[in-house]
Amino acid sequence: MSALSSPGLLGPESYELPPHSSHSNRSNTPILHSDPEKSSRTYKISFTQRLRHFTWAWYTLTMSTGGLALLIANQPNKFPGLDQIGLAVYIINLVLFAAVSSMMAARFVIHGNLIESLAHDREGLFFPTFWLSIATMITGLEKYFGDDPATAFSTTLQVLFWTYCVCTFAVAALQYSYLFSSVTYRLQTMMPSWVLPAFPIMLSGTIASVIAERQPSHSSVPIVAAGMTFQGLGFSLSFMMYSHYIGRLMESGLPCREHRPGMFICVGPPAFTALALIGMARGLPETISVMGSDDSVADGRVLEILALATGAFLWALSLWFFCVALIAVVRAPPTAFHLSWWAMVFPNTGFTLATIVLGNSFESKAIKGVGSGMSICIIAMWLFVFVNHILAVIRRDIMFPGKDEDVSE
Repeated sequence: MSALSSPGLLGPESYELPPHSSHSNRSNTPILHSDPEKSSRTYKISFTQRLRHFTWAWYTLTMSTGGLALLIANQPNKFPGLDQIGLAVYIINLVLFAAVSSMMAARFVIHGNLIESLAHDREGLFFPTFWLSIATMITGLEKYFGDDPATAFSTTLQVLFWTYCVCTFAVAALQYSYLFSSVTYRLQTMMPSWVLPAFPIMLSGTIASVIAERQPSHSSVPIVAAGMTFQGLGFSLSFMMYSHYIGRLMESGLPCREHRPGMFICVGPPAFTALALIGMARGLPETISVMGSDDSVADGRVLEILALATGAFLWALSLWFFCVALIAVVRAPPTAFHLSWWAMVFPNTGFTLATIVLGNSFESKAIKGVGSGMSICIIAMWLFVFVNHILAVIRRDIMFPGKDEDVSE
């Protein structure tokens, strides 16, 4: 079962409400039938009916936009006004997040299907994108407002971090427990979206790497320790899923063209782990010591070197997954927009950030230049996907019966 599948793409379709039905249709969802002379673009359907198909996958928009704001804030080659542009993107993301959350709330109020959406075998896998959006907002808060020396600001970030850790650990434990007991997936159809429940807890390390450096010493060490622990948990879960993913590719071949943008999800875990390890090593206080050593300076340097070596190791894994996904998409591009297209932005944002951090660590102008070039590509891809996202809504390619993540295959 692929969580990034694309129902409703078999040909021209139309929808009609049956005048009489022997069984109830609680949502009044139109029933699909084949008609080559009609299409979803000409069929009239109310906004409330379309709102029922406003799924959790819409948070892929806000997690990608928040990641873009973080990427702009970390550029190695800056020009005047870049920080203001990044701040504007961060604020726009807050507006988008509020809009998406309002639409989701309206859906659940009108249709009363919150539990149904979380338990759905496809749509439920996208619930973690809500928490990924929260992670980008917390890191952006530090990047764009972290110069505030007030103790209250530092305390606020601590509260947000620990709350995020608790909530995302619960998501990882409870959602996988539900999937293991109540949903059956076939390994032959495994897609990287199965990793998504582990993604939010993994970004605890990314948040820790961003906020720890300017935290007081008594707070930074617990934050880094928690970030390291949960980063390891998330990456370990992802790595175990990779074995099924590679097995599926070897046995069943590449996914169909409509699913292939989701292959970029695999780029994220190694990249964000590399980014987090290097950032957390730098975020430790200068007085940190290992196993009772008296030379805190040497201990800190050793930790940074280990983090840098591990980060380079993991960066190469991300590069390999990126190349495999890129070749697959280029060979057979998708024919219609789906929210899984945002997988071509957010995981690659982590890959670009890891490249920039490695360039800064090695003090390499060449690597920094590559990071800047990758950033331009990410911005271009965000614009491309965003425009197609808007057009898809207008054309009824999404938010329409049978065409979203709330339909099982």
